[in-house]
Amino acid sequence: MTLSIKHLDSKFKNKNKPKVGLIALSTDQTIESDFNKICNDLPLDIFINRIHNQNPLTKENLLKMQDDLESVTHKILPNEKINTIAYGCTSGTIAIGEDKVKELILQGKKDCYVTTPVTSAIKAFKQMNVKKIALFTPYPDKVNKTILEYFIKKNIDVTSFTSLNLNLDSEFANVDPNYILEISSQLEMENADALFISCTALPVLNILDELENKLKKPALSSNQTLIWDTIRSIGYKSPIKGYGKLLEK
Repeated sequence: MTLSIKHLDSKFKNKNKPKVGLIALSTDQTIESDFNKICNDLPLDIFINRIHNQNPLTKENLLKMQDDLESVTHKILPNEKINTIAYGCTSGTIAIGEDKVKELILQGKKDCYVTTPVTSAIKAFKQMNVKKIALFTPYPDKVNKTILEYFIKKNIDVTSFTSLNLNLDSEFANVDPNYILEISSQLEMENADALFISCTALPVLNILDELENKLKKPALSSNQTLIWDTIRSIGYKSPIKGYGKLLEK
């Protein structure tokens, strides 16, 4: 049976959903499943490309990603319009520089909206009127220093801080979420407006609701804020429950 041209046209129109490009680290075992968990049933399409990331986690290794950012971006549906590109590395954004990351991505894909974990975190803090945070990271000391300095520059006061002091993305991904829940819920929160858990490779998305119930304050994470900014940027405004208060806004 031959389909009519009219029938074919209607099939093409059904594909005109916003397109999101996700740049995930070659070593990240968490971010892709977190995006799929929330976005699978939303009216958008996600196209993922991976960028080479060299372990152990050091500023020098993180900086190497800037050499590949433009080409990795361009290879996400070459010559196709992408509405939003999300770069999935918190510490990498800070090492390279938020403005430089955006510049390189826009060289690979013009006229798209660009977001990163730190871009989205600052937006989320403003959305929720957060000026003071308790901070949890898995990073080694030298990388932690860059994270703390970044928030200070953004006028975000870090009132308490703890780290797992790990070096590899594979280690980050294999941390037991219940252990993260236990440790992060013991952070001093009296003077903080919210908890922020940094790193796209940490498996924390599923524990954010429980953390908020324990802390009685918002709990935010790199992947959660990145997903929130990504879906809001393409016009999806409906609340999503189960992954912290931010996604309900």
